[in-house]
Amino acid sequence: MQYTSLYRRYRPRRFSEIRGQEHVVAALRNAVENNRVQHAYLLSGPRGTGKTTAARILAKVLNCTDPQEGEPCCACDSCVAMEAGTSFDLHELDAASNNKVDDMRDLLSKVALGTPGRTKVYLLDEVHMLTSGAENALLKTLEEPPEHVVFVLATTEPHKVVETIRSRAQHLELKLLPVEDLESLVADVVADADLGVDAEGMAHAVRAGRGSARDTLSALDRVVAGGMTTDDTTVEELLTALAQSDTAKALGALGSGISQGREPRVLGESLLAALRDAFLVAMGVPSEQLADADRARAETFVNQVTPASITRALETIGVALIDMRRAPDPRVDLEVALVRLTRRAETPATDQGAVEALTKRVAQLEAALAAGGTAGTTTAPAPAPKGPGARAREILAQRAGGAATPKKTPEAAPEPKKPAAAEPEKPTPVEPEKAAEVSAPSAPTGGEMPDLPKVVEVWQATLLSGLSKRARARLSAVQFVECEGNTVVMGLPNEPHRARCEELIPEAEAVLSHHFSTEIKVRLVVKAATPPPPPSPEKEAQTQKAKDDEDAATDLTALTDASPDEGSAVDRVTQAFPGAEVVDGE
Repeated sequence: MQYTSLYRRYRPRRFSEIRGQEHVVAALRNAVENNRVQHAYLLSGPRGTGKTTAARILAKVLNCTDPQEGEPCCACDSCVAMEAGTSFDLHELDAASNNKVDDMRDLLSKVALGTPGRTKVYLLDEVHMLTSGAENALLKTLEEPPEHVVFVLATTEPHKVVETIRSRAQHLELKLLPVEDLESLVADVVADADLGVDAEGMAHAVRAGRGSARDTLSALDRVVAGGMTTDDTTVEELLTALAQSDTAKALGALGSGISQGREPRVLGESLLAALRDAFLVAMGVPSEQLADADRARAETFVNQVTPASITRALETIGVALIDMRRAPDPRVDLEVALVRLTRRAETPATDQGAVEALTKRVAQLEAALAAGGTAGTTTAPAPAPKGPGARAREILAQRAGGAATPKKTPEAAPEPKKPAAAEPEKPTPVEPEKAAEVSAPSAPTGGEMPDLPKVVEVWQATLLSGLSKRARARLSAVQFVECEGNTVVMGLPNEPHRARCEELIPEAEAVLSHHFSTEIKVRLVVKAATPPPPPSPEKEAQTQKAKDDEDAATDLTALTDASPDEGSAVDRVTQAFPGAEVVDGE
């Protein structure tokens, strides 16, 4: 007798035998028991979770001659024919290969025909593979089938099923089985079939199944056939290499796994699955499909790395798997991804890391100043690059934080020159008395309020170029109106422009106060542009004289008349285009 695989031999025959899908079982059993069976069902879920099995049991109980509490008897002729695959009441169609319009029309032409049983059940597997024309052909019959017809649609990708079909069917979602259910399933099958598989073999089957009952029993078949080897440690070695940032170890583990006959893409998918398990464990999400060994491996990896590292590894390996589809040698993409992940520590520090390093260095310098000594032998941080508006931002920071601000005379500062590249200045020892003196804040006081012409001159010559780019762009249209006490009134062309410049007042006040060594306030008003003054009489006289001189320079006697023989302009155009006719317009 031909051997039957375990997943076929131990396929559930009743609703009660379906494991881990209590919500689906309850919905179908209650519908049958209360005579409320829908005309169409859509069963979706991962592979090997029981979609086709549930549809067959539904067809069996709908045609059973002796149903008991929504369950088939599995003994009548109809049930026996269903299990043998010879019943005329169940029509299974693979929509992946019969997905054209003609295939669907042929099926629908036979829907109204009667069958020996009470209900004719159509099972369309992988319904998301139907073409657009086939889906449209199915719609009307699916919405209003004959009374004796029930449609059951099964798919692993429900999001690809058009909304018009999903809205016409009752959608039931199946889920992956938890580890406890798979362990119970394997133990029952091993005991019933007397397979003699040890605990290690059963644990291997459960891990290989990863939530799928069919995959678990297929893995158990391999164990029975002697195809199980000791669990491959390639993934564990790769995780260890990622945690230790060991490039050589990562590439060595990958090469060892490939030499054992495993495809690079399979290794990449296994590593991606292990990283996902670690990510879920790090986020505190309970995963019912994880075996004890997988959970322990994930927890070990999580304790060695940060969640950000796990996320980065997931993204990098995922991109590598996509690139491997078109690569002539898939190993290269996976090796490059591993190198990027393991050499991460050698790459330049991120902005956040640079900020943390600078903060630490500043703390060391402050501690050294407070102690009256130097900051050790470490190198001082490089000076920040100077640019437009750097001085204004420095003044704002000093005013906000109480930093020292050296006094300057009211004279206009010279145009700033671009400093040449120089080595960073080393910190020098500071005496405690001077350190306390430097740390004491000082305000720009002691100067006199300048007059309006002086403010305008200094603003255009020096201060405007020292503002930030945004302030320089917005305040370039400023017209100084007047000086009221210690307040400078600036005029802007319109109200929207004035409103946008409100946030720049502190920066303008800072540069003005610092330059004139006195506190200066700024107030913005709307002042339309002044129209140009009318030309003076002297200017008009000069313009008229120039015009007369130009006319006098033209000798009218030197001009010659055109020859009348050449004809008018219309005649010359007609000659240039033979066959053209002159049409007089009204």
